Amino acid sequence: MNILERAKGIILKPKEEWEKIGQETNNSTVILTTYLIPLALISAVASLIGYGLIGYGSFSTFSFGIKHAIIMLISIIGGAYLTAFIIDLLAPSFNAEKNFGRAFALVVYSYTPMMVAGVLYIFPVLGVIVLLASLYGLYILYLGMKPMMKSPDDKVTIYFIVSLIVLIVVYFVLSYLLSSIFIGSVVRATAGF
Repeated sequence: MNILERAKGIILKPKEEWEKIGQETNNSTVILTTYLIPLALISAVASLIGYGLIGYGSFSTFSFGIKHAIIMLISIIGGAYLTAFIIDLLAPSFNAEKNFGRAFALVVYSYTPMMVAGVLYIFPVLGVIVLLASLYGLYILYLGMKPMMKSPDDKVTIYFIVSLIVLIVVYFVLSYLLSSIFIGSVVRATAGF
């Protein structure tokens, strides 16, 4: 798999790309090492530069940048695994095919716009564009539900909505926990506590 071609295909022609992906053997370890980690590193390194070197308000220390990069990396990788696990777990409830490899591919590839736009974290103020790219990723997730999880037409929308809620909850819980662990100490140190 060519990472650039896959990212380009999933962003520019998601329907066609999902059909290709649906025909592949979706090995989560291969997807993790050859696709997710390299793209997640874009956001993490950009966060390190943006928050650690360029700065953003009172949070402009190198230490803060490292912590933010770690949070970004763990959130993306951990969030992909947790969301895929839950989507796979929910599959029988929506008459979909239970297959973790396919669920993991579905989640990872739908993260593509967010991870590619993550380069904009070099300038933290542009983070809102990453949020918009994430919304496009949700559309990509919707398009992939049927070809990847083999969900019947009448169940695709509700399966997507439940999956979306799971994805949002996983993201916010992970972000909160990781921020409390890593950044809470920086905020307390800055405030003089």
